[in-house]
Amino acid sequence: MSFKNKIKSYFTMDDEYEYIEENEEDAYEQTDQVPLEQEKKNVVNLTSMKQATAKVVLAEPRSYSEAQEIADNIVNRRAVVINLQRVDHQQAKRIVDFLSGTVYAVNGNIQKLGTETFLCAPDNVDVSGTITDSFEDEQELNRGW
Repeated sequence: MSFKNKIKSYFTMDDEYEYIEENEEDAYEQTDQVPLEQEKKNVVNLTSMKQATAKVVLAEPRSYSEAQEIADNIVNRRAVVINLQRVDHQQAKRIVDFLSGTVYAVNGNIQKLGTETFLCAPDNVDVSGTITDSFEDEQELNRGW
């Protein structure tokens, strides 16, 4: 069909229809030949739909050098509970600062659970609620947290 005929048929209100006959074999052959790109778009991998179990890692660092291992767990989408009781105050502050940057980089969340305990959670872990205690708040002010 030429370009003129297409325009003419578009603008005219003719009741004429053009019928094209196809063999059944040709129709089946056409449906069997699906391009690979289109076929891949229609395939859904069910294992990707499966929800992975969330893991929580407990960490009790003894020095600042262990902060990298904790950060690796956060980057690998694992929540980490950190107990800083065995680290001196200056190193504990450095660890919290480092992990705060890591949590920020993965759009996560860091929360204080206790006087020297923190929860670092990546974006795939939802944390709800807060923990507050007036006695602990007084201790934190004295310690400088």
